[in-house]
Amino acid sequence: MKRIVAVALLSAAACKDTDGTQRMAQAFQGHAERPDEVPKVLNTELPFHYPVALYERRVQANVTLRLFIDTNGRTQADSTRIEATSGYPGLDSAALKGSRELRFVPAKLRGEPMATTVLFPVYFRHPEAHALPGDTILNKLSHAP
Repeated sequence: MKRIVAVALLSAAACKDTDGTQRMAQAFQGHAERPDEVPKVLNTELPFHYPVALYERRVQANVTLRLFIDTNGRTQADSTRIEATSGYPGLDSAALKGSRELRFVPAKLRGEPMATTVLFPVYFRHPEAHALPGDTILNKLSHAP
């Protein structure tokens, strides 16, 4: 079974590392005001599909997307960018393509929906490959209650 792990830096648990927290803060710096509530992912199943050729080779990597989420909780494809490449064009493309299907509870400022930009990491992991450096946080998050 193909497996992809995607964890948003929107989760407080994922914001424990200083670099990730700093990058998340930078994503919000383009706004005059920061939201009181960050967006929350609504998808029960994440829409990222591992490219077959890379899966067969057990290639693993991370892609960080910069997503613009509108007041309806939809990503704007023309505003989505790769913030940090995986080094594999196929994984980068799969992350971009899947991001179009993401749905969110929008960010809120004083209870009102607001458009915002966030960093959204997508982790492509093969179940039979060795863990990559830093994957211990992924294991903790995937086994959290």
